[in-house]
Amino acid sequence: MTVLPDDGLPLAAEFPDTTHEQWQRLVEGVLRKSGKEVSGSAAEDALSTTLEDGLRTRPLYTARDDAPDPGLPGFAPYVRGSRPEGNTAGGWDVRQRHTALADGAALADLENGGTSLWLVLGEGGFPVEGLGRALEGVYLDLAPVVLDAGRDTERAAEALLRLYADKGVDATAVRGNLGGDPLGYEARTGTALDFAPYAALAARCAERYPGLRALTVDALPYHEAGGSAAQELGASLATGVACLRELTEAGLSVEQATGQLEFRYAATADQFLTVAKLRAARRLWARVAEVSGAPGAQVQHAVTSPVMMSRRDPWVNMLRTTVATLAAGVGGADSVTVLPFDHALGLPDAFARRIARNTSTILIEESHLARVIDPAGGSWYVERLTDELARAAWEFFRSIERDGGQAAVLRSGRLRTDLATTWAERSKKLAKRREPITGVSEFPLLAEKPVEREPAPEPPSGGLPRVRRDEAYEELRARSDAHLAATGSRPRIFLATLGSAAEYTARATFAANLFQAGGIEPVTEGGFEASGATEAVLCSSDALYAEQAEQTAESLRAAGARHVFLAGRGDHAGIDSYVFAGCDAIDVLSATLDRMGVS
Repeated sequence: MTVLPDDGLPLAAEFPDTTHEQWQRLVEGVLRKSGKEVSGSAAEDALSTTLEDGLRTRPLYTARDDAPDPGLPGFAPYVRGSRPEGNTAGGWDVRQRHTALADGAALADLENGGTSLWLVLGEGGFPVEGLGRALEGVYLDLAPVVLDAGRDTERAAEALLRLYADKGVDATAVRGNLGGDPLGYEARTGTALDFAPYAALAARCAERYPGLRALTVDALPYHEAGGSAAQELGASLATGVACLRELTEAGLSVEQATGQLEFRYAATADQFLTVAKLRAARRLWARVAEVSGAPGAQVQHAVTSPVMMSRRDPWVNMLRTTVATLAAGVGGADSVTVLPFDHALGLPDAFARRIARNTSTILIEESHLARVIDPAGGSWYVERLTDELARAAWEFFRSIERDGGQAAVLRSGRLRTDLATTWAERSKKLAKRREPITGVSEFPLLAEKPVEREPAPEPPSGGLPRVRRDEAYEELRARSDAHLAATGSRPRIFLATLGSAAEYTARATFAANLFQAGGIEPVTEGGFEASGATEAVLCSSDALYAEQAEQTAESLRAAGARHVFLAGRGDHAGIDSYVFAGCDAIDVLSATLDRMGVS
């Protein structure tokens, strides 16, 4: 009889450690069975995943994957957090965004889990004159307010400061940000703004309002234009440096200037990349601040990504924003804004705002995510990814500085070109469904009733584009919707299944998902003549294709099929085209709708 140790813990002590080389040999064996003859590091490379910015994630990380010392939480280079206690005191700041003037909405958010307000005014928001009404009943000495007013920043800031004075709020109790972001506005609109009024606001805040910042370095314009994580970080660094130059030239000390900046980043459903991005951002800004002569931590505001939000099956956005919020919390963001699940459709309703608030509340209060300082710290994968991303972002930042700085690359068009190149590469993955979008490119529900919302104010435009992951599929679905409205039915395709269910189910399911992503309704019951379709797709096994594909294609043509697909690869007589995992779904679906006369 084996006697366990008293403490019951060292149960594996008798087993020898497995070496990295032994693991590689096991990987080689698995790959050999799939037809790949590789060995050594090449075996590991075969299982690696290529990311944007030239980064690769490997299948295994060990203590051999060293990274620079991240330091301690609250100390330079602030990789592990901007404060020693992290978010353990009460969680991150739950910042609710408002673009429309609705009586009591801001107060309701604060009474039900929100801890600060992000108010969009002027272009893309509600009138500056409505600021007092929006904040009716709000205790301004308790709830921080962040403004986002574009070219109306100066007017909105004066209105807010006047409101503080009217309500008797002591200057030392004021918290928040006036939201000045001239370069961000230029990125959005293509219109340059004079920095002088923003510098004057910063000087005023530095002198009279110790808890109020004047400037936001918003990286969302670069993320929403299709930029990668490194490009988003590099552009934010270049913007921050440009602000420091302007502020110090206006007479502020470097310490005062750095204290006037808050950085805004996108949090996506790629949780590890988001965690690494926020950690890398603090490290990079710590380096800038150190070189500038005023070491200090970056203040971060994370916003769940608008790019990832889908218009079809928007309920899935709740899951996306949950993962993104978790990543923002783990990454150490000071403030987090969860965009409502119906954000892409217009103004959110009360239910959507409630779910957005509660996403943070559940993660903080029930999942206890904020009780651990830097939960990802020590992960070989996260530490290595943080380092690699920081280096890629630093190189992009340096390239911007070499070309004259952030304003120069915006005005020359160079930044637009860089971001467009990145988005074009990502669009290929989306088109081939290598980056799936649940409810859109994967598992779409054609019969689902669309979610309708009141239109939101049009955001500023004229500068960098705003992209969405679902945009190419949304265009296809819109064509199908128009056809449905005009004819009473969607375009259809007949799935011709051969053999037993075991032989055709996998490829029939694949084909049904593929064509539904373009708004084309698959028909499986009855024969082709009764289907109402003009095209068909064969679905079965390779063995049955060899025996029956040509004959079945001929039968379908005789029944009126104008185009015959085959689900899979091959070279069969009578087949017009093939659909398979990795094919360009957008090209296939667009061409199919064209042939069907769906415009």
